[in-house]
Amino acid sequence: MTIFRSPFPDIQVPPVSLPRFLFGALDPADATRPAVVDAASGSGYTFGQLVEAVGQVAGALAARGLGRGDVAALFAPNSPDYPVIFHGVLAAGAAASPVNALYTAAELADQLRDSGARIVFTDADGLARAREAVAEPGVGVRQIVVTGPRPGGPDNDNGRVAVPGFEEFLANAGPPPEIEIGPEELAALPYSSGTTGRSKGVMLTHRNLVANLLQLGPMGRIDAGSRLLAVLPLFHIFGLTGILNQGLHHRALVVTMPRFDLAGFLAAIQQHRIDHLSIVPPIAVALAKSPLVDDYDLSSVRVLRCAAAPLDAGLAQAVADRLDATVVQGYGLTESSPGLHSTPADRPDIDPGSIGVLMPNVEARVVDPGTGQNVPVGERGELWCRGPNIMRGYLNNPEATAAAIDADGFLHTGDLVTVDEQGVFRVVGRLKELIKYKGHQVAPAELEAVLLAHPEVADAAVVGVPDLDSGELPKAFVVRREGHAQLGAQQLMDYVAGQVAPHKKVRLVEFVDRIPKSTAGKILRNQLRVR
Repeated sequence: MTIFRSPFPDIQVPPVSLPRFLFGALDPADATRPAVVDAASGSGYTFGQLVEAVGQVAGALAARGLGRGDVAALFAPNSPDYPVIFHGVLAAGAAASPVNALYTAAELADQLRDSGARIVFTDADGLARAREAVAEPGVGVRQIVVTGPRPGGPDNDNGRVAVPGFEEFLANAGPPPEIEIGPEELAALPYSSGTTGRSKGVMLTHRNLVANLLQLGPMGRIDAGSRLLAVLPLFHIFGLTGILNQGLHHRALVVTMPRFDLAGFLAAIQQHRIDHLSIVPPIAVALAKSPLVDDYDLSSVRVLRCAAAPLDAGLAQAVADRLDATVVQGYGLTESSPGLHSTPADRPDIDPGSIGVLMPNVEARVVDPGTGQNVPVGERGELWCRGPNIMRGYLNNPEATAAAIDADGFLHTGDLVTVDEQGVFRVVGRLKELIKYKGHQVAPAELEAVLLAHPEVADAAVVGVPDLDSGELPKAFVVRREGHAQLGAQQLMDYVAGQVAPHKKVRLVEFVDRIPKSTAGKILRNQLRVR
């Protein structure tokens, strides 16, 4: 059995919690160094202030009886308060469950219910949806904490659910709890569709997250003088680990943006002299093609790392040429904390269209999905990976866990890759059904359920179709019910858009006479993709 290994030596993972790893040995000289600031206002925290605020959040949670075994949901866009809340939750011994800030109330309720969250942190924009979500049956949240200014002034409650502001929440804080958090305890509970189906809670331990930060180390040039722009959402594991926590680990400055807009993005790079950018392919397209880029001074940018979806080598080179910077790719999954592969920033000889080499401590197999046997070097097969960053499993879902991680500890990624004699990997396809729209995960099964609930739809299937700007577009194939020939594509797209987050919207509709299926009833998506 051929097992591929990283060209880098293994690293030793210390048996500590993530907050202790990041902040337990804060040098006094770093205390006054800016840690995280808002791109527009410049407000934020120094490292010393950040550590103090993390302790306050942990103490406030402990004063409310929340700690080990509990889950706190973070339903908010990027801001300097995000790391305060995330690490405060972990320092209290609880687990943090990041939630997509664009979710509808129903989608939020699903995650709150499944995760067993007892408290939600949100902002003014999310408050109405959070109120609606916590009122749903089976949701056990008893408190919504609102960061920043809030509509309606000082508040009140939502019947059984208290809704304090952030300052009010912290005002009742006791001292941070003095607890020893084991490395194998649950730290983060992001949600992922995995290789198929509806979203599942990905159980990431403190050791998983600490390990991945150390694994990322040899891949970049980040140090205390670096400036990182957190424009990718921190509720996504790429933003959380690859930008925020990596920046904090190296005592770099992390500049947050609540959402992406090209002008604001370029202005932030210019104003804050950003030198490291983490992006997804749609941002790469804008950097390569938009005339707006020429209006800003982007000369500070040294390294751009693209992940979450495959990046075309030609596009990578176009960005590199225009910005006179190094463009590299990375690869990972929520289930791997996320990093598995990357091109080291000092290896320009590696094809920018590849995902580079294995990170330290990661082992991989490339397997024929039909036989389970390794394929020869250069041939395509499913990527299986093993390492200290691989999740504990899916929350309350042993069947899905067993399907994802085999008895030898290898995570079956569902992605098809090739690997050459130099150990450079390339993603060449996907076994899994997951759609990647602008780096966001879209589960076809979820959209199909929405479509099938429409009274004029008899059957439906959703696949991803390639798109230069977005990576993939969710396309629906729909069978109209008899007598409803007037049902139109735009009508259906509007119907779905009213029930899902913006990134999940169906972008294309084709009406068909039948949905191809196997004898077992499984949708034959490959037949739809070639239409």
